[in-house]
Amino acid sequence: MAPIRTAWTRLIRFVAAETAQVHIGEPVDPKLDVGLAFVQKKPIKAYEIVGSALSPAAQLTKTVLTVKELLPPLSKEEIGLVRCLGLNYADHAAEAKMAKPKYPVLFYKPVQSLIGPGATIAVPKVCQPVQKHLPDYEVELVIVIGKPAKNVSEAEALDYVLGYTGANDISFRYHQMAVSQWGFSKGFDNTNPLGPCLVSATAIPDPQKVPLKTTVNGQVLQDGTTADQIFNVRQTVAFLSQGTTLLPGSIILTGTPKGVGFVKKPPTFLKGGDTVSVYVGAGIGTLVNPVIEEAANEKAKL
Repeated sequence: MAPIRTAWTRLIRFVAAETAQVHIGEPVDPKLDVGLAFVQKKPIKAYEIVGSALSPAAQLTKTVLTVKELLPPLSKEEIGLVRCLGLNYADHAAEAKMAKPKYPVLFYKPVQSLIGPGATIAVPKVCQPVQKHLPDYEVELVIVIGKPAKNVSEAEALDYVLGYTGANDISFRYHQMAVSQWGFSKGFDNTNPLGPCLVSATAIPDPQKVPLKTTVNGQVLQDGTTADQIFNVRQTVAFLSQGTTLLPGSIILTGTPKGVGFVKKPPTFLKGGDTVSVYVGAGIGTLVNPVIEEAANEKAKL
């Protein structure tokens, strides 16, 4: 089995100013943090990619487009299924005073929870008041599967990875701890930023050397690295593929390092008016998202 090779290194998905249509492309500036540039309203240019983000046959063109709106790097339809690992960093387990798990702790969340760079994180009415429900931040490296993976070994696991992106696994601690509902507490609509860049697996040969950082209103609250993962990317992909086919486009959130809000004394929590930023290194970039508290009369927008 050979690694998945793509014509692109960093992929973004966006609405183009020139066409008002959704496109995928590679940022012209290879060093630009497109997530920061987008919220700072700096110009972002991208070479158009023709084809699907999930197809190695997709072609990188010389057509330059201007980003009007930055979207998650994959659509909800392309992703299909969101898997997540809980308690996957040794330093985070220690700060939470929990034993390190013997096996990966898996939960799922709906794709309706996913939002893009700069989009608003909505604290639902059921998770208010925030002082009780403790909305929390979690910076995470995200694995994107590139080809069907079933019963794969750790040795070959990375050959099934298309690339990596970032996420902020917003968690509502009252529902998670008191109500004991991991998937529910982390799966509310419009609460999980994803992106900004999808970086090809060949550009990140060692996913255990990726820096991670969270800031809220400019204050650094998490500052870690994927080296502290209890189950590394190889182990995670291999374990989750046993008896189960991991489909192309499906994503795996791999856990968060120490520094989360609910363990602090007093607890730190997100509230309306806050701005939360999570940075994932290796070219992935920064997700910056404002927080609002949903009004009581908010209805579903289908």
